[in-house]
Amino acid sequence: MREIAPSILSADPLLLEEQVHLIEKDASILHIDIMDGHFVPNLTFGPHFVRALKKRFPSLTLDVHLMVDRPEIMIDWYLDAGSDWISFHIEANPHHHRYLMKIKEAGRKAGLALNPTTSLCLLEPALPYVDFVLLLTVNPGFGGQKFISEGLKKINSLKEMREKGGYDFLIEVDGGIKRENIKKIFEAGTDVAVAGSAVFEGNPLENLLALKEASK
Repeated sequence: MREIAPSILSADPLLLEEQVHLIEKDASILHIDIMDGHFVPNLTFGPHFVRALKKRFPSLTLDVHLMVDRPEIMIDWYLDAGSDWISFHIEANPHHHRYLMKIKEAGRKAGLALNPTTSLCLLEPALPYVDFVLLLTVNPGFGGQKFISEGLKKINSLKEMREKGGYDFLIEVDGGIKRENIKKIFEAGTDVAVAGSAVFEGNPLENLLALKEASK
């Protein structure tokens, strides 16, 4: 599986509906970063916004990434809003199994997210329960940052853990993905590449198609 998930963090907020409409037929997953101003130094979208997106773009899988201090408070909000995938940070809550199962029992895909310097060892006990793992390859909070090159080794290590354990979770990668590095990122073991500024700076459709071509 090789999917590119446009991240609306980099979209123009005044043209967001128009920009998402341009890529709707060529993207199946839309990535939505939820930031609380505490876990990361930024504020973004609430559940009402996600609900509106689901109503307007029902064919898109809404991939909600909770970059928040207390995800356990917000999971129900975003389930009710229509999120299809929900990930929360392994660094933000110790009760991983409880909340992964809550998401899965609601019929959605459940994921854990890791910051760039968080060890994969912390993730290993949760691997039987995740539908996907989101590896950040920039420091979370802002779009347009440079890919941290050590991320390639981490992606490959997670792929090896998946193969060794016989798991079938997806590997999602977010941060600094551009035309010049997307092929290497997929070759390292990525299934879903999240791209923000590389899609939404300029013409979103042209950029998305160029990323797809560069990933081959």
